[in-house]
Amino acid sequence: MCQELGIESPLIPRIATAFGGGMGGIGSVCGAVSGALIAIGLAHGREEPWQSRDQAYALTQQVYRGFQEEMGSTICRELTGLDLTTPEGVKEIFSSGIGMRVCLRAGSTGYRLALAALSAVRTPPLRMAEREAQEGSAPAG
Repeated sequence: MCQELGIESPLIPRIATAFGGGMGGIGSVCGAVSGALIAIGLAHGREEPWQSRDQAYALTQQVYRGFQEEMGSTICRELTGLDLTTPEGVKEIFSSGIGMRVCLRAGSTGYRLALAALSAVRTPPLRMAEREAQEGSAPAG
């Protein structure tokens, strides 16, 4: 998704790390949903607290609802049927193929829904590389 948004940063994988397994293996909101919403925030998030978040919220709701409709849930524990807070659950997600069947499908679903939502917005966000170029070429104040 970062390539689609024109963002290159070593921080992105670090930011997303804790969301896997439904928030650090707790089994809550699926990491694929969180990743999709991170992409929306990167593209349409506020840079200042007083700026509108309406576009980001509308896209978030669209992606969240679409994921829930397609996958049947947005909750990792419900999607996988496993408790990843236990050693047995962690072992099973890797040995049973559930990760390959469920998590890969969830990841591709989140990616596709986020990309479709972002592509449908009439005024695309300014790509980070473009923003940095503009700031670098702006006359000093």
